[in-house]
Amino acid sequence: MCGIVGYIGFRNAVPLILDGLTRLEYRGYDSAGLAVQTSQTLSMRKTTGQVSELRKLIAKDPVSGQVGLGHTRWATHGPPTDINSHPHFGGERDVVIVHNGVIENHEQLKS
Repeated sequence: MCGIVGYIGFRNAVPLILDGLTRLEYRGYDSAGLAVQTSQTLSMRKTTGQVSELRKLIAKDPVSGQVGLGHTRWATHGPPTDINSHPHFGGERDVVIVHNGVIENHEQLKS
């Protein structure tokens, strides 16, 4: 089952999102990721495995921002890979999305 956590505020969103994702671990998942807005750009970190693996990734390649979105994914469509992990960039890497469940009309949305 997927879990989604977001934060908008004055604090660094990353530790708050990681803590929120950790609280959702009981739901089961196979990948975790987050995206934050940093100045004028969006930065993303995501990986297969548990939130602890995401924490390690962020420790090696830090990111911070005051607006962020996190997601844990349970692979029902597509294998559990880093690429299939959420979030996903959209547009010209100026939008980040996460979703819960299957998007049946994905081809229509792409066009």
